[in-house]
Amino acid sequence: MPNSNALPDDDRTDTACRLHASASRGGRTGRALSLRPDLRCAPAVLTFLLLAGCGSGDSPTDATMNQDLHDFAIRYTAAWCSQDPASVASFFAEDGSLAVNDAAPAVGREAIAEVAQGFMTAFPDMVITMDSLHVGDGTIEYHWTLAGTNTGPDGTGNAVRIGGYEEWTRGADGLIAESQGHFDEAEYSRQIEYGVDVP
Repeated sequence: MPNSNALPDDDRTDTACRLHASASRGGRTGRALSLRPDLRCAPAVLTFLLLAGCGSGDSPTDATMNQDLHDFAIRYTAAWCSQDPASVASFFAEDGSLAVNDAAPAVGREAIAEVAQGFMTAFPDMVITMDSLHVGDGTIEYHWTLAGTNTGPDGTGNAVRIGGYEEWTRGADGLIAESQGHFDEAEYSRQIEYGVDVP
């Protein structure tokens, strides 16, 4: 993990998003790892830590950049709640990429929108919580927790709660040029099979 700075816990901001989706969209299975956000999201718990411009030595430009990133992260999270995969893809450059673990990256907005479309099929009651946002050495880490029940097509009906993060590289236009997602795939598969509460 790159060196990072973050706001103290007292400066965290909480917001929420609950995601819903059609269980039969596109013929995807309940085990698919793709997310389709839903416009019916409700406020819940979104927490992030952001490098702030109020620390000693931070310039007004630093503060502006940090506020911009703060706003970007809020809107990015809201996009995942929008039931509009193209909204998620719009946060990426036209030739941007999104990869999950060792899978081949989805390149371009159309491919990213397809990735964005699938998680909700697997988890119609999915809740995404943004846990923290870390900045350091030109890299941004967007940490999240996914909680939901695998009741999509061919789903197991088991509850899943898994944490992970994306490493963002943003272009000069402020959009995501590359996102590399990470989570414990073995633990994810275990929870799909047995549920979150089974050791």
